[in-house]
Amino acid sequence: MTTLALPTTEEEIWRYSRIDDLDLGAFSPQRCTTQVVGDPAILVQSSEASVLKHEDVFTQTNLENSEAIVIRVPKSHAGGVVEIIHRFDASGALYCPRVVIEAGENSEVSVVERFVSADGVKALVIPVLDVRAAQAARVSYLAVNELSATTWMIAHQEAEGERDSNLNLSVVALGGDYARVRTECRLVGQGASAQQVALYFADGTQMHDFRTTQEHVAPRTHSDLLFKGAVAGKSKSVYTGLIKIHPHARGSEAYQTNRNLTLSEGAWAESVPNLDIETNEVKCSHASTVGPIDDDQRFYLESRGIEPATAERLVVLGFFNEVLERLPNKVLAAELYDRVVAKLAASETVGSE
Repeated sequence: MTTLALPTTEEEIWRYSRIDDLDLGAFSPQRCTTQVVGDPAILVQSSEASVLKHEDVFTQTNLENSEAIVIRVPKSHAGGVVEIIHRFDASGALYCPRVVIEAGENSEVSVVERFVSADGVKALVIPVLDVRAAQAARVSYLAVNELSATTWMIAHQEAEGERDSNLNLSVVALGGDYARVRTECRLVGQGASAQQVALYFADGTQMHDFRTTQEHVAPRTHSDLLFKGAVAGKSKSVYTGLIKIHPHARGSEAYQTNRNLTLSEGAWAESVPNLDIETNEVKCSHASTVGPIDDDQRFYLESRGIEPATAERLVVLGFFNEVLERLPNKVLAAELYDRVVAKLAASETVGSE
């Protein structure tokens, strides 16, 4: 077992988190039920696991207790699609799924990874994702958090893109008690690009926590991040992001946007964007907002005879639509839209009681 200590909220990367509430020793390692469907030419079940650049007690715990699903995409292989569904059924269990994606030169692959637990399951899920995109490779990845409101998730994602590669990393987070995703995206080859999008919606006492790094190592690289979230009831969300431009990354462009809606007085959201630029001749920007629904939008709809609750729902769905349109899997995006509608309706019902 790892001897690394648990982090504390005194560390910047864990600031605002609920890590002080975690008793890691209360959970025992157990295998989850995993279903994998997709192109058999690119699937490999393996116990091997690549080494991440940023390790902590959670990535070490995953390494010690996981058997990786390795997706190797051969050179120039296009159109590969893989869906992975993890199910977590036992309270008191520690689950450590790991997915490694190795996309060969000029290849293309789309991966959807879903995390599902039944109502009332009090488990800890520590997933790890490791993506390596070779020259001109195109990788789309979508993580969907469908956990119960009693399950914890502490996820770590790392992705690296070589010359002229494209990474599309997406997250939809609707479930979990405390659900955290830390994503480091490194563009190490000239002309590499990355898009990151996330949709998160918390209600009750849930908390969603996102930490991102857009790291530009090589020249003329491009990254664009859009995260949108809403919090209702007494729920919370945290977003902290860093754009880091290295000295040799001249001609790079990096954009970071985080928008948050607070739907009730008891809800709370924190947004902290950051820039670290070590060269000239770059284009970078960051933007963040936290606030309630715009009164003008609400008034416009209500003035046309729409009931207040319906008006609010339409504004929230319109707010999320920009993210849903960017998801790589359009069929799944429609399903997730319906899930957002259902969760929004449920939160309205609880708020009116």
